[in-house]
Amino acid sequence: MLKLISHKLCPYVQRAVIALTEKGVPFERIDVDLANKPEWFKAISPLGKTPVLVVHVPEKWAPVFREGHAPTEMIDGTAIFESAVILEYLEDTQANPLHPADPLARAEHRAWIEFGSAVLNDIAGLYAAPDETAFNAKRAALRDKFLRIEARLGAHVPKKWEPVFQKGHAADNGPWFDGERFSLVDAVFGPVFRYFNAFERIGDFGILGGLPKVARWRIALAERPSVRAAVSPDYPDLLWRFLSARDSHLSRLIARGALVPAAA
Repeated sequence: MLKLISHKLCPYVQRAVIALTEKGVPFERIDVDLANKPEWFKAISPLGKTPVLVVHVPEKWAPVFREGHAPTEMIDGTAIFESAVILEYLEDTQANPLHPADPLARAEHRAWIEFGSAVLNDIAGLYAAPDETAFNAKRAALRDKFLRIEARLGAHVPKKWEPVFQKGHAADNGPWFDGERFSLVDAVFGPVFRYFNAFERIGDFGILGGLPKVARWRIALAERPSVRAAVSPDYPDLLWRFLSARDSHLSRLIARGALVPAAA
């Protein structure tokens, strides 16, 4: 069975979990503490990050993994690191493809996956911003990115959906990135919107307002079983505690219980 080395808050891990779930691939998820990395994890993760997908782990090591420990010798399995690489490996080896079949569409989706990583980088910059000036710069950068996403959503929608989008309503099965079919781009953005569930407990950051297609996409992703199952039940509390402990502008807003007004 595949072993997914994980951290409970890592959005890149969530991408892999969503893809594995959508493909119906059995796997075992093993959480590590990135603040106190075990030696076995350092041995299989050259960048010291999650996720890591370990393929073909010998059965003799299965009990060790289940206990949350692994000896260096377990490298009898092959460790694949970096979420984008893991997603591509799953596309190459598992059924139920999440990429489009057309090469050009597939290339475009890969580009938007990279864009999703840039969004996550800006989110990290937002919650780590040391002062209001840096915070406002990051929220402006995020607003610009989501304006681009709003323009892209539904751009390649099948003809039968065009009247629905023109009326400002999404089809019954949800406005996925390319309309009817859930893709890896959707898997990448599912974890993105989780941060906004926490941010909106503080106030309106002026990032997602007035973007109806983004709003519908966010709702559809939140309801997708694979997205819901990508985190543990204690995820919202863990994320809130993580954000509160950043010693940042955002953490000070949380401590004050401040309501952030929308950007002009």
